[in-house]
Amino acid sequence: MKNLISLNWRSKLEGMENVNFLNDDYYIYRNEKVEPHTGPFKMDMTICGICLKGESKGRVDMIPFEIKAPAISIVLPGQIIEHEYCSDDFEGIYILMSERFNEGLNLPDRFSNFLSVRNKPVVSLTDKQLDAMLTYCKMVQSVIKVTDNPNRMEIIRHLTIAFFYGLGYYFHKLPDGVKETRSEVLMRNFLKQVQAFHKQERKVEFYADRLCLSPKYLSQTIKSCSGKTAGEWIDEYVALEAKALLRSTNMTIQQIGDELNFPSQSFFGKYFKRLTGMSPKAYRE
Repeated sequence: MKNLISLNWRSKLEGMENVNFLNDDYYIYRNEKVEPHTGPFKMDMTICGICLKGESKGRVDMIPFEIKAPAISIVLPGQIIEHEYCSDDFEGIYILMSERFNEGLNLPDRFSNFLSVRNKPVVSLTDKQLDAMLTYCKMVQSVIKVTDNPNRMEIIRHLTIAFFYGLGYYFHKLPDGVKETRSEVLMRNFLKQVQAFHKQERKVEFYADRLCLSPKYLSQTIKSCSGKTAGEWIDEYVALEAKALLRSTNMTIQQIGDELNFPSQSFFGKYFKRLTGMSPKAYRE
């Protein structure tokens, strides 16, 4: 992840009394309030949020989420987060893990699917599951505090491997009686393709070809399922990516336009203003 510096969240966390962290790879802290951020943003770490009280709402990569206690949410590095609401009684525990830390876990290939929680970022928990997660949090915090232990990182890695093994099953399991329709499956697959290729392609024909469908059938199905056309979804995601880059990075507007494969800064500016009503510069300010 490049240039994700403007949120300055690391220095903010390291200045808080209730934050335990190890190097720049692992943070864990308890928070009683999440202030909605002014606009979409990205982070360069995996974020696990355990909701203990209250509720929070928002979107991850344009997919709405609602987390009500007790529950856990996972957001991956590079995903676009939009916080929209947090109840006054909200309380949660947050665990932040760097990509280097995650790579060091050496989890089996099947866990790559679990970590791709792009379509199901929130899972409700039973009291027993919540207790197990709180036990993990207490153990990790205890390990971090023993500063003269040279094996702290390895201990935390092994505890986290067990944590992921316990979680993986629940992130893949659909609630009893819930079955996706063909349109919902297509919608999910379409958005997955948009998330992967929106920087290179903005034409409906490209995504229809990726899904082995005609552009007309794809657009009609997406429209009937979501109320928006395939083209509108593509434009919305490109605009969302641009907003996140403007707010979460120190990239210039020219660099962002290049990153999103626009032929010029002027073309990018006109596209952005058409979709958002303001120029990239005005949005950044």
